[in-house]
Amino acid sequence: MRHLIVILGDQLDHESPALTDADPKQDRIWMAEASEESTHVPSHKQRIALFLSAMRHHREWLEKQGYHVDYTQLDAPDHSGTLSGELTKTIEKHCPAKVIMVEPGEWRVRKSLEGCCARLGTDLEIRTDTHFLSTVDDFRKHAEGRKSLRMEYFYREMRKRHGVLMDGNQPEGGDWNYDKENRKSFGKAGPGEIPTPTESRPDTITEEVVELVKKTFPDHPGSLESFNWPVTRRSALAQLRSFIEERLPNFGDHQDAMWTDEPFLNHSLISSSLNLKLLHPREVIEAAESAYRDGKTPLAATEGFIRQILGWREYVRGIYWLHMPDYIERNALDAGESLPDFYWDGNTEMNCLRQAIGQTLEHGYAHHIQRLMVTGLYAMLLGVDPRKVHEWYLCIYVDAVEWVELPNTLGMSQFADGAAMASKPYCATGKYIQRMSNYCSGCRFDPAKRTGDDACPFTTLYWDFLIRNESRLQGNQRMTMQLRNLERIDSETKEEISDAADRIRKNGGCPTS
Repeated sequence: MRHLIVILGDQLDHESPALTDADPKQDRIWMAEASEESTHVPSHKQRIALFLSAMRHHREWLEKQGYHVDYTQLDAPDHSGTLSGELTKTIEKHCPAKVIMVEPGEWRVRKSLEGCCARLGTDLEIRTDTHFLSTVDDFRKHAEGRKSLRMEYFYREMRKRHGVLMDGNQPEGGDWNYDKENRKSFGKAGPGEIPTPTESRPDTITEEVVELVKKTFPDHPGSLESFNWPVTRRSALAQLRSFIEERLPNFGDHQDAMWTDEPFLNHSLISSSLNLKLLHPREVIEAAESAYRDGKTPLAATEGFIRQILGWREYVRGIYWLHMPDYIERNALDAGESLPDFYWDGNTEMNCLRQAIGQTLEHGYAHHIQRLMVTGLYAMLLGVDPRKVHEWYLCIYVDAVEWVELPNTLGMSQFADGAAMASKPYCATGKYIQRMSNYCSGCRFDPAKRTGDDACPFTTLYWDFLIRNESRLQGNQRMTMQLRNLERIDSETKEEISDAADRIRKNGGCPTS
């Protein structure tokens, strides 16, 4: 054997740089399912099924291209349970001259496989991941010499470099960012009729995987009954077309809005396909921009969606590789509470959390505001250990790969990285959730009240968060107004708030009656 080409479960790109000079007559593809990848955090059943089914479909595609694929299934006899253990067996058996792989998306996996090849004395070539529109080195150069990093400036550079939504040297429409136009609630009328997401009916491979997951991981969180995620490039492209044609025109105005029993609304549902590399971000961006140029979608919706792909997605990857491996240990607010038990079963009186967690357990999905301003916000206000929050997000969402999940959780959601990712903590009272959803209408708690039996725990914990972290936040200009509002509260009321918050913590994060 000349080259052993490693393809990981989130590297299912038909144009992978690992295959650039591959020769089916001399080289062999290596892929392996490993229980460790589903148990180092107890992954949602749908997340496991999505990865395994997509991997098995990719193996089928590779074999049709003429490659020999050395593929180890999860239930193979004498399975070591780890990627490095299975790779060791294959290298010892075939003695390749070189192992080739695209840079992994997770520090833990990269170090494990590098260590495996080093122990065996096998040459390892790690190739740049061309699936992204910037490289890790690009971001390091962007970060060099800057006192602080902000996504907006990185995003503008990316727009210019790639010529996306540009009018010559200026941004299309005259502004770089139309975020202010994309923050509307649905109002009392609700979202109206929502297009049904494209159906990805399970085929034989997926059905076999679903049964394997049920048998192997019966106690893992989540349900498999609603599994409907794309597991092939063809189905991912169908989901993309459906979004561009049916949901992108209405995506912008209400992209931050939430509604009872509506888990998907007008969101794209392509993040898992992007993160498995069934779709390339360039084709997603081009599809959205073409729809705008053809007069089919408004500029604000188009720009808001493209910013998520060209801005946030590329930015968080840069943050991850810039700061790992110590990034995962950061805890700027010294938070140390346990994650409430109801995050695993949705059993809580708080309707917003019950809705967001319930749909997450059912589908392995929640949109960005549900993650940031419901589940994430409550954990930050409560003071949960940010690593515990990270582990929950990594295990519970089908699109979670550590390079994208960790900065979004630790930095954006929990403000635990000391403002490396975001310029301020995203903290708010229950009034924000009331404004952006109808969740509060089905809840016994009043978001306007800070204390009392019917006070919204979000509101109680918001003021307690400011009280506890006042000295840490004093120098943050974006928190000036909120801290001034805190100064207007008398010491006796502050003590009542702190006592109420302590009771919530002692009750496992649940409101007390």
